[in-house]
Amino acid sequence: MYRITIEQTSYAFPDLKALMAKATPIRSGDQLAGIAAKSMEEHVAAQMCLADVPLRRFLEEPLIDYDKDEVTRLIIDSHDAQAFQPISSLTVGEFRNWILNDHTTTAMLSAAAPGITPEMAAAVSKIMRNQDLVLAAQKCHVETAFRDTIGLKGCMASRLQPNSPTDDLKGIAASIIDGLMYGCGDAVIGINPASDSLPLLIEMEKMLDGIISGYDIPTQSCVLSHITTGIEMINRGAPLDLLFQSIAGTEKANAGFGINLKLLDEGYEAVKSLHRGTLGDNCMYFETGQGSALSSDANFGVDEQTCEARCYAVARRYHPLLVNTVVGFIGPEYLYDGKQITRAGLEDHFCGKLMGVPMGCDICYTNHAEADQDDMDNLLLLLGVAGVNYVMGIPGADDIMLGYQSTSFHDIIATRKMLGKKPAPEFEKWLEDMKLFNRDGRILQASPTHALMKLVS
Repeated sequence: MYRITIEQTSYAFPDLKALMAKATPIRSGDQLAGIAAKSMEEHVAAQMCLADVPLRRFLEEPLIDYDKDEVTRLIIDSHDAQAFQPISSLTVGEFRNWILNDHTTTAMLSAAAPGITPEMAAAVSKIMRNQDLVLAAQKCHVETAFRDTIGLKGCMASRLQPNSPTDDLKGIAASIIDGLMYGCGDAVIGINPASDSLPLLIEMEKMLDGIISGYDIPTQSCVLSHITTGIEMINRGAPLDLLFQSIAGTEKANAGFGINLKLLDEGYEAVKSLHRGTLGDNCMYFETGQGSALSSDANFGVDEQTCEARCYAVARRYHPLLVNTVVGFIGPEYLYDGKQITRAGLEDHFCGKLMGVPMGCDICYTNHAEADQDDMDNLLLLLGVAGVNYVMGIPGADDIMLGYQSTSFHDIIATRKMLGKKPAPEFEKWLEDMKLFNRDGRILQASPTHALMKLVS
């Protein structure tokens, strides 16, 4: 039992799980689950109580039973006690102060990352303001590499997302040209296919490989299919760069995606064996999102933000090139409006980076949420300041295949200009060599006869 008295009013929380839920800034998913604070007074009391909880307590009191959940077992069994030692005597509140202290360096945060569990990261985020989340995340740098380097200080990469509702290869190629000419695609050129036809997916992989190798583009490709499909494509000799999978923070929720750790292990070994990277071997790509465990009745009473942070323990196991939270995609039942989406995006980015995960964000919303493109502009700027590894580049910010709103090629280049950010350095040089950008990062006027135009011929 966790108790606190404030001005003669006593508040009691039966366990750490309940305390964490009540301390979470209000969001519709936790209200739907019936675990949110009933008032702002109870919420603040929970935050104050949580601030006094020792970090060690999260190792002693798992929020989901160790014997019933393989993600919990992964978190506990892989905990790095040596990395944890410098912060092991701290409470959650003291941990916040340590993170934000000017004397705590990026190197110190990186060294501590293997000792930080998802629950510790989630707990400290719950007592932070948005400003704290931006400032703290800015100090965390997680670099990865495949054919270019993602996560360098001063860089903001983008995924070029050329989806087509009919998987039309010429339409996809046209979107790729558009994105490349705006300097997008250094994180990955990644297609969400509308079909699950294996021959078509292999054809997509071959097309992407032909573009990347034909124009010597220092980037990587991904067709975002289920991991079992990806493994089968590898078995059939497809030129697969990154292996993709959506992941969740509990064993039951992952089962809803048709996966478990054993299957992820198999896929990781399969894609590593291809050795297609030239600068590095980070070859996995994961997507997450607050609310996924609750939506499959697999949250076990844990608040949706903590469930999300547990995803990063799964991702961390496989040293991925890219991880991103698709922050507003699930809908207003889980994140009701622009304010909740903004808060969730900042939380996810901070928690992932704090744990040593290369975090990006699909800054997005569905059309039935109480949000609009101005909210996305605000979150994009905040995450840019926070040092997000990458964001999405989608034609017109409107994904006509998945039916949601995100960020556009124009948004990427505008944010880079406003914040002085650059693409990945290898990709930036390619843009200059192709005469798409000059050395100052300004777009050059590409003629209709530019070599890239051959892609749609």
